[in-house]
Amino acid sequence: MRQLGVLEGVVMNELWAAGGSGTVREMVGRLRDQRDLAYTTVLSTMSNLVDKGYLTRTSEGRAHRYHAVMTRAEYAARLMRDAMGRGGDADLVLLQFAEGLTTDQQDRLKKALEHPSGD
Repeated sequence: MRQLGVLEGVVMNELWAAGGSGTVREMVGRLRDQRDLAYTTVLSTMSNLVDKGYLTRTSEGRAHRYHAVMTRAEYAARLMRDAMGRGGDADLVLLQFAEGLTTDQQDRLKKALEHPSGD
């Protein structure tokens, strides 16, 4: 899986913040405070995200509603798995990752591994 480009990441972050779905017009409105983007720029970006498999779209009147196919956490986890696969020695990559975590993050990781379903 390819990492999102800068503008793709901005759009996906807003879509995730909006509950995982939205129209181009809604995203342009949400992004207006951060960036001055044309409607067509956001439309092209969201269409590209559909083509890349990050979004799906459904008809909603004359517009389309776009839906994220994964949550922000699922995307981040997939990037981490991909990085482990490309980093050479997977055990060493995992060790380097774990050593870089704060004590609190290490504790949360241990807890998650002991209770993977959140029990």
